[in-house]
Amino acid sequence: MIEINPLALAGVFEIKPPKFGDDRGFFSETFNAQALAKAGIDLEFVQDNHSLSAAKGVLRGLHYQLPPRAQDKLVRVVSGSILDVVVDIRRSSPTFRKWLALEVSATKWNQILVPKGLAHGFLTLEENTEVIYKVTDYYSPEHDRSIRFDDPSIGVDWPFEASAIQLSDKDRKAPLLDGADIFP
Repeated sequence: MIEINPLALAGVFEIKPPKFGDDRGFFSETFNAQALAKAGIDLEFVQDNHSLSAAKGVLRGLHYQLPPRAQDKLVRVVSGSILDVVVDIRRSSPTFRKWLALEVSATKWNQILVPKGLAHGFLTLEENTEVIYKVTDYYSPEHDRSIRFDDPSIGVDWPFEASAIQLSDKDRKAPLLDGADIFP
């Protein structure tokens, strides 16, 4: 039976699908729309994304898409591990600017559900980490946004020094939260 646990920000869940193993390997049903719907999570995913980060210390994020192309994300790791971070960027939310982090890994076989209105990013904790995530809307360059991973007004406690983190140019140049287009 799939285990679904709410986390500290509204709409964020850790999901643990069952994994059945024997001497041949294992089997796991990693996504089941009916099981999620029974827990009140009724989402239609339209796209799967897969990333490989060759090095430990690669940070991808903090990303989001604005309405009307906002995305819910269901994130899992098939090789390695990440520190997955979400930040509430809904101005009207009582948890605006609050963040949480969850280690998601192939060993733990857990997932994180990130709702619309939260910025999302992850930091690889191991080399050759592969992340697969489902989204509820297609990628839209016009709606794609990001905020700085090291914004002091948010204060994410990353486990590596900033100088040891590998970033894309896009993420390095991302605005601070106060200068970004975000959710009302």
